[in-house]
Amino acid sequence: MHYKKYKHILLSNGTMNLTRGCVHGCIYCDSRSKCYQFEHAFTDVEIKEDAANMLDDELSRKRNKIMIKTGAMSDPYMNILEVLNQTRACFEVIYKHKFGLSFQTKSTMFLRDLDLLTKIHEDSRLVVQMTLTTYDDDLSRKLEPNVEKTSDRLKALNELNELGIPTIVWISPLLPWINDDLDNLKNLLLSCKNAGVKGIIWYGPGLTLREGNREYFYKKLDELFPGIKEKYQKYYGLKYDIQSQNKNIINNYFKSFCEENQIMYSQDEIYKYINEMNLSKVEQLSLF
Repeated sequence: MHYKKYKHILLSNGTMNLTRGCVHGCIYCDSRSKCYQFEHAFTDVEIKEDAANMLDDELSRKRNKIMIKTGAMSDPYMNILEVLNQTRACFEVIYKHKFGLSFQTKSTMFLRDLDLLTKIHEDSRLVVQMTLTTYDDDLSRKLEPNVEKTSDRLKALNELNELGIPTIVWISPLLPWINDDLDNLKNLLLSCKNAGVKGIIWYGPGLTLREGNREYFYKKLDELFPGIKEKYQKYYGLKYDIQSQNKNIINNYFKSFCEENQIMYSQDEIYKYINEMNLSKVEQLSLF
């Protein structure tokens, strides 16, 4: 872990990344790709120095209240104390300025900040996005070794539902010959339904591979799933977009389930939902 100075923290669309790199150890992670031009080891997490003060300054100059979003490239809830402290400090700034918040994570460590997150939900708006890949806990330990198992993430989703905090789930990736079976998807979808998940981000069964993450992924396949790497090399070669052999069956079931249970799955609809600010609530609170 190390710190680095940056000139700003927030993009014009409300997106921010508090760190670069990750310690989750997910075997399929696209962020390892060389196109992202890491100048340090991927697990040597780079923390953006003075992020909370930068965010405080930038939000104080924003005239319109918007949703602030984080977690697309780096999880704000990695199991590193300095990262956790920075995340809390930045979320306190968001609460101070009455902006909305949506973060994406594979961790349940956000529960440590539930007092603050509940206040954000009550004062402006909060949407929690959670990534799930496999229903089986033993398999999830192989695919994502340094984050909580799937059953713990599902418990966290249920806890948020009981508090009335809306959630979005990313079911991704479904890896060919590993977790792209229909039973896995059925169990994940039923769990999402039971947890009151509002929408599911879905790119279909498969994953993306390019220089950097492909080599790491194949190394892990050799360690954890002997013989699977050869199938990838035979069927996909050096393709970037790796689609499951079961894609038609899985896609059809996914679409039918979501429609029957009124779960959003259109990406445009979900992103619109995530970005909607409850301006009436913010304006009402500003009167007191």
